Amino acid sequence: MLTRLLQRPNCLLNRRNRYQLLTTLLINLISISHGIGIGWLSPTLRKLQSDSPVGFELKSEFEVSWVGSMLGIGSVTGNILIGSLLGRLGSKRCLLFIAIPHSCLWILVYFAQSVEYLYVGRLLAGICGGGMYIVHPIFLSEIADANIRGTFSAMVMLSVNVGILVGYIIGTHLAFYSIPWIVLALPICYLISVLLFIKESPMHLIRVGKYSEAERSFRYYKNIKDSDNIHDQNRAMEEFEDMKVALKKGNGLNENITLKDFCTRPAFKAYGPALVLLIANQFSGLFTMVNYMSDIFAKSGSTMDPDTCTIIIGAVQILGTYVTTVLCDICGRKLLMLVSTAGVAISLTAFGFFTQYAQTHYVGDYSWLPLVLMSMDIFLGNIGLVGCFFVSLVEIFPVKIRAKAASMAIVVCSSFVFVMLNIFPICMKQWGISATMWSCAGVTAFSFVYFLIFLKETKGKSMLDD
Repeated sequence: MLTRLLQRPNCLLNRRNRYQLLTTLLINLISISHGIGIGWLSPTLRKLQSDSPVGFELKSEFEVSWVGSMLGIGSVTGNILIGSLLGRLGSKRCLLFIAIPHSCLWILVYFAQSVEYLYVGRLLAGICGGGMYIVHPIFLSEIADANIRGTFSAMVMLSVNVGILVGYIIGTHLAFYSIPWIVLALPICYLISVLLFIKESPMHLIRVGKYSEAERSFRYYKNIKDSDNIHDQNRAMEEFEDMKVALKKGNGLNENITLKDFCTRPAFKAYGPALVLLIANQFSGLFTMVNYMSDIFAKSGSTMDPDTCTIIIGAVQILGTYVTTVLCDICGRKLLMLVSTAGVAISLTAFGFFTQYAQTHYVGDYSWLPLVLMSMDIFLGNIGLVGCFFVSLVEIFPVKIRAKAASMAIVVCSSFVFVMLNIFPICMKQWGISATMWSCAGVTAFSFVYFLIFLKETKGKSMLDD
């Protein structure tokens, strides 16, 4: 029974998939570390606003919003930088590069003397995240088999959410100055792992004309050995030759990409869903709320400890993205997106009504309700809008412009990150928490209707097809 299970093509421990799984786990060490940097901020912001453990305090909403939103500016920078270097340097060198700004973040946190240190640190964290969100999905889509590609791509956000939970916990319970040296172990291990165990993607090597290296890389990621059955080897190498022919001739990927390539019918059909996907991902507030979760619970009317609630939400996030890794290649992307957008819209609407009611009535007996509603929001948001985001974004674009278009889309997404992180605390203060939640719910409800009508399923799509 176990042997039969391991032989299934979509089993991650299938012999053919093992090096793909190992690679995915190793490159996601930086995803976990990036998530720690995001989650650590939420409880730390509240500490820095009163009884600060360091030599300065955040004294205004302006400083709080800019500490949060500098991540967005850094993310745009990282998107553009890695997007422009990926085709020239290849995935492996870009994977190595993103560890540098992330390591500098924790060094700046340790030596922080003023809020400006946190501005620069969050900027560097954004550069790491922005680069990671481009190179990881594209690299994984190029080395993974089609029947497990969605699972591997969803592991990026699962790893980030594991890091966010760890960040919530250590930010709440550990001393400010001990955290940086603990976390720095992750990017160091990541650098060593990439250097020793990660090979360049065969698709990139074919594009730059290194065919013998590309074959070795292909054999490594598909776990093809000289001692294997000759029939299995020949079948695998036929797959490699088909890839080489498609990349060299069939899709014209060896030619320079021009503006005309972005004006084809398949390209135009991809732009609408991509834009709505970007809007839904950010203006649903899912990522923004993760950064300000402790403040949200503090203002919700609940009497439960905000930091405890935040840690519980971190665990719910992991559960949501784990469900994505299980279901993404079974149920497909579209169904998960529809369930996700509908669930987020309903949860945020209900959360808004609770906080509105709590302003004029005693709700002490129902202090658990904001936690339940926010848990629903985060769980349902992560099974689609977060967990499937990068998978869907990469897959909907035509093959020739895929890398460039996905890079540009993620730049737009990072710009939205900056806007939301900057305006969210201001909206909470000016509009109130209820109106802010209802606004996010409205955007998500619109996205549900759009996805229902226009979003195409891309499960099982070949990365050599439009």
